Amino acid sequence: MSSRPQLRQQLLRRKPLHTFGEEPGGGGGLRRTIGPFQLTMIGIGATIGTGIFFVLGSAVPEAGPAVIVSFAIAAAAAALTALCYAELASAVPVSGSSYSYAYATLGEFAAWAVGWCLLLEYAVSGAAIAVSWGQYLNDLTLRTLGFQMPEAISAPPGAGGIVNLPGVVLVGLCCLLLVRGAKESALVNTVMVLVKLGVLALFVVIGATGFDSGNLHPFAPLGAAGIGTAAATVFFAFIGLDAVSTAGEEVRDPRRTLPLAIVGSLVVVTTVYVLVAVVGVGAQPWRAFDGQEAGLSAILGDITGAGWPAVLLSAGAVLSIISVTLVVLYGQSRILYTMGRDGLLPPAFHRVSPRSGTPVFTTLLTGGFVAALAAFFPLDLLADLTSMGTLAAFTVVSLGVLILRRTAPDLDRGFRVPGHPVVPLLSLLACGYLISQLPLDTYLLFGGWLTLALLVYVLYSRRTSRLQPAGDGTPVP
Repeated sequence: MSSRPQLRQQLLRRKPLHTFGEEPGGGGGLRRTIGPFQLTMIGIGATIGTGIFFVLGSAVPEAGPAVIVSFAIAAAAAALTALCYAELASAVPVSGSSYSYAYATLGEFAAWAVGWCLLLEYAVSGAAIAVSWGQYLNDLTLRTLGFQMPEAISAPPGAGGIVNLPGVVLVGLCCLLLVRGAKESALVNTVMVLVKLGVLALFVVIGATGFDSGNLHPFAPLGAAGIGTAAATVFFAFIGLDAVSTAGEEVRDPRRTLPLAIVGSLVVVTTVYVLVAVVGVGAQPWRAFDGQEAGLSAILGDITGAGWPAVLLSAGAVLSIISVTLVVLYGQSRILYTMGRDGLLPPAFHRVSPRSGTPVFTTLLTGGFVAALAAFFPLDLLADLTSMGTLAAFTVVSLGVLILRRTAPDLDRGFRVPGHPVVPLLSLLACGYLISQLPLDTYLLFGGWLTLALLVYVLYSRRTSRLQPAGDGTPVP
């Protein structure tokens, strides 16, 4: 066989559905220890924080008070995709999320490219959130103890900071917890999520007392273009939907639990996002959000005279960002674990500790990479790149539903997308619209990232894949 047809065959080969979750050599895998409530909290924990405590400050200057509409557009697109996620997660309940779904429907290289998109979105969003932790930590210590850390070690790199030390410390602490076990991590995350939901409810109640309808005029000062741009920016705040599906091999009764957690977390997250956005833009002029650190605490501080509500909100934000970072690191490590099990990454990536039942090497490597990004790299430009990676992964999920309905109509599904094929097609259109709103430099960076993915695949992964025939023509075990 000539090299070109052989490469084409390798790019398009699909992983059989019955082989998902199999360990090479029959070894032990991940443990099923997570229930439906904890899994829903994982979805909420990965999502609330990114879009409220961090993105709101950058999205409002793009759209003005109409950022409320931007959140609604992003939520609608996420809802369409969530239904597709729910079907695929119930049909293929494994770790790896949309990477695994692409492997079953679009072929090996598509799966590899989606895996790279997921690594991009998880790593960059995790680093961005870890960086913002220092700002809220400074706000909390200033309000309670009267001092702040020096800007050189607490501000974002490129915006006054040299090395973001709080971000590194946060990532390290989350890694230590994840290494102990998924069950313990899920329990800690659940507690932190409940706390931050309570704190955000407090913000809505108190912030509403400072609501001024005059702050909503003009409602869309930057027009429809600004609304679309902000919607694309905040879309990566819905990464929690993907994080739920990365836990496919660690939840009990996955065909029922995964769809419930995906839909449940989306409902809660969308409700909170819209309420906080409405109260936030109504409580202060939209231009005040530009460059504002610890924005929600600042709003409450203005309303209450820097009283205890602002202190409580800063404390809630500190906990909130911990939970987001924890789940992002969890999701990325499970994707790398699955890619290693499939042979596309070295074997060390899918090794599981017999004591904790977790992929220790992968978790520590993930943490080191995210910590380095948080410590040294300016992340403003990469936020849009994260949205691009998220949207690419969501597009694959929608395509996967359409393809599996044709290629495996009798597959056991714990949930079926209502209104098929209209809903998956609408999801594709919504993702396409948001992608079109991203700036040109994002396309260039994303193209470079995929080019690097192709290079690594051709030079290494296609030869080590478990689907690569051995000498006797059978797939590598």
